[in-house]
Amino acid sequence: MKCVGMQYLEAIRKLKASGFHPLRSVYLSFVPDEEIGGHDGVEKFVDSDVFTNMNLGIVLDEGLASPSEDYRVFYAERSPWWLVIKATGQPGHGAKLYDNSAMENLFKSIESVRRFRDSQFDLVKAGLQAEGEVVSINMVFLKAGTPSPTGFVMNLQPSVAQAGFDIRVPPTADPESLERRIAEEWAPVSRNMTFELGQFKQKANVHDKFGKPVLTATDSSNPWWDLLEEAVRKANGKLGKPEVFPAATDSRYFRELGFPAIGFSPMANTPILLHDHNEFLNQDEYLKGVDVYVSIIKAYASYVEHTRKEGSKDEL
Repeated sequence: MKCVGMQYLEAIRKLKASGFHPLRSVYLSFVPDEEIGGHDGVEKFVDSDVFTNMNLGIVLDEGLASPSEDYRVFYAERSPWWLVIKATGQPGHGAKLYDNSAMENLFKSIESVRRFRDSQFDLVKAGLQAEGEVVSINMVFLKAGTPSPTGFVMNLQPSVAQAGFDIRVPPTADPESLERRIAEEWAPVSRNMTFELGQFKQKANVHDKFGKPVLTATDSSNPWWDLLEEAVRKANGKLGKPEVFPAATDSRYFRELGFPAIGFSPMANTPILLHDHNEFLNQDEYLKGVDVYVSIIKAYASYVEHTRKEGSKDEL
């Protein structure tokens, strides 16, 4: 986010002006395409020699605004699965009923998806799980019809219909079970559904390269977490309960490789207006956030592991 990017830059400026000399290198990265998957951004970056030579220790990425005085902090995120379901059926005159028409087949799938979506939403409404801990699914497009030079023909059943779904999968979910649900309930071959042909436009991993859930430890086993808590406290701030980020960020590409990554934006007492009209950040909260980053970067860049060999230089 632009506000967070500027806070980082201002924090670095203040640290340099104070004469601070880090033991670890601090890298600020500005990369494109996070909103559309990051394939030409971080995904390529983490596969580069430049990244390998950085000798990474910890990653900080964006978080969300917090309406309360506590800063929100994220140790994992939901992985995006962008799915296209394609239905085929018997074309015919619009005045007739066809149980195996493309639209009829697709409507049955949409209804099955809606029931699953409601079951997940009910868990959130009942307070049993947080937003980031359930599978979310939203239909984002519906495509069907028989086109003509003047628009769509109104009296013909289309032979093909498609729907696109934005699915977000938490690291605690069972991806194999979800894929079986898609194949057996949402896009079964028995209803002339061709999910195998539509497949995913994007399907991010929910496990890292070691086969473990893609998340970062938030206890004493992770020294970077302890340093973050203490640094925020020194800057007169407080972290809320660690959460699973409800959307997707570039952090997943680092976590998939086994690196710790924390989502954090110092924006307390601020309504959540992400992608909404009139997004804003109060100037006092913005300036306080700069000081929070000064404290965090200073702590991280000064951290010396007990097993660190004299003369070596780890990176941040």
